[in-house]
Amino acid sequence: MRRGRPFPPGNGGRPLGSKNKNTLFAASLLERDHEALLRKALELAKRGNVRLLIFFLNRLLPRDRLISFDLPEIVSTSDARGALQSILVAVSAGVISPAEGASLAALIAPLLHKVAGNPSSCDLIPSLANHLQSPEE
Repeated sequence: MRRGRPFPPGNGGRPLGSKNKNTLFAASLLERDHEALLRKALELAKRGNVRLLIFFLNRLLPRDRLISFDLPEIVSTSDARGALQSILVAVSAGVISPAEGASLAALIAPLLHKVAGNPSSCDLIPSLANHLQSPEE
C-alpha cells in the first residue's frame, strides 16, 4: 500500500453507519453509569453550575410556547384578511407576543399572495387548486 492510502482498493474503511472505537467506548461507559452521571450533573446544576443549569433548561423547556388562539375559518381572501386583523388585534392587546403574531401571520399571508395574481377570485380553495394544477414557471 502506498502512503496516504491505508485501505486497499474497494475498501473504504469502516462500513457506513459503524461507530468509531472511542464513541463505542464512551457509550459503554455511559451505559453502565448513566444514572449516576445524570444524578451528579443535576446535583451540580442545583448547586449553581450555570453551564449545566443552562444545558438542562435548554433540553427541558420548549423553545416556543403553545398558544391557544381562535381564528375564523379561512375559505376566502376576506376570511384571510379577517384572520390577519384578528392577529393584529391580539398582538396590540398583549394576548400574544409580536413574534407569535408574526409566526401566525406567516402562515396566512401566503394564501393572499397565491391569489393576488387573480383579483377576480374571492375563494381561496379553488384559486389554490388552480395554482397547484398549473404552477408558475
